[in-house]
Amino acid sequence: MLDFVTTHFSSFQIGLLSFPFLLVLIAFRLPLSAAMFITGLLGTYVVSGNMRMMDSQLKTFTYGTMTSYSLSIIPLFLLMSEFATRGGMSAALFKAAEAWLGHRRGGLAMAAIGASAGFGAVCGSSLATASAMGRVALPELERAGYSGALATGALAAGGTLGILIPPSVVLVVYAILAEENIEKLFVAAFVPGIIAMLGYMATIAVYARLVPGSGNALPRLDYSKRFKALVQVWPVMTIFALVIGGIYSGAFSPTAAAAVGVAGTAIVAWVKGGLSLREIKASLLSAGQTSAMIFFIILAAGVYNSFLAAAQVPQTLAQFFLETQVSPWLILSGMLLLYLVLGTVMDSLAMIFLTVPIFIPIITGLDFGIPQAEVGIWFGILVLMSAEIGLITPPVGMNLFVINALSTRTGIAETYRGALPFVVSDILRIIVLVAFPSITMLLVRLIY
Repeated sequence: MLDFVTTHFSSFQIGLLSFPFLLVLIAFRLPLSAAMFITGLLGTYVVSGNMRMMDSQLKTFTYGTMTSYSLSIIPLFLLMSEFATRGGMSAALFKAAEAWLGHRRGGLAMAAIGASAGFGAVCGSSLATASAMGRVALPELERAGYSGALATGALAAGGTLGILIPPSVVLVVYAILAEENIEKLFVAAFVPGIIAMLGYMATIAVYARLVPGSGNALPRLDYSKRFKALVQVWPVMTIFALVIGGIYSGAFSPTAAAAVGVAGTAIVAWVKGGLSLREIKASLLSAGQTSAMIFFIILAAGVYNSFLAAAQVPQTLAQFFLETQVSPWLILSGMLLLYLVLGTVMDSLAMIFLTVPIFIPIITGLDFGIPQAEVGIWFGILVLMSAEIGLITPPVGMNLFVINALSTRTGIAETYRGALPFVVSDILRIIVLVAFPSITMLLVRLIY
């Protein structure tokens, strides 16, 4: 069998055939990490015909992955997310946003979006943000008479801000795969993240006016009550200032900032009474399990990508696109469109692990009219935005399932309908960021 394959197919063709083979394994419900690991090892053996190279890969990648200092940021941000969720910070953020926005039509849903952005600034996880805000905001939205579609759709979309507003675990993974600077990626994500928040709020305002009765306004509060509610979120703002401000100013490295964030959220959660010894153990266990999953996926991706490199797949594809007369913008649009399609059946991390090692050599070799050093950072934000759409796109939008499971009166079909306007908002935002790269790179250029 091995002789037949090596005789009739080139290394490049074997590399290309590995993609459908990988997708078949995933279709049979094999975990992504296991599918990539098996495909990478088998592919290396087929291309090299040498079992010793497989053994060498396992030793090299296992040691290199598990001893990488850059990876230590992942469990720290995940632990910070756990402490923030258990510390009740989401409730204070929602109440403060409600005090300032609740009197507007659709204002309570806007408050949930604003609170999700604030929670994402100390969380870094989309599912955790959606879950935490859903528990706090969904009962309030239902009591206020909001339609099930708007309530669940807005909360599902707001959850995506957990990975758009830095810090972001997904951006850390992208930085490792693309060998980009984590600090610059965090800086670059800030403005697009704020644009996403404002875009979602604008979507709610339009929806509430086009569908009367879907988002009722609450009584207006006087300013004394508004400022009183705002004071309650000072712990979150302090942690955000320490973590992100420390990174932007150069006072902390991203890893050190993550450690500061863990300490800060732990103290706040303990003071609020939400961090007993039992909760600490549960937080450590949850963060450890998720970290182990991500680490093994990174290890498997390293094995698979090494096989692709040996088969000359990234290099050959990059050379092909460089030599063609196809517009770089058309190539970029095709990649982003592929993310939108894959997002309907795959989660964001899976898409990034599968595509980034292939796309990066291609995209960084094209001319988009911006400095070459900025292309990888700009593309990373576009990938993040595109992957985030998959979280609210049927049929496998994880945020949709998380929020819908919390609602007792809204069917999943209604949640799907409620998410569609936010998907449109996402697509429009991506088009703007593609057309104007300077928006993404604004803060990076100012700071660096």
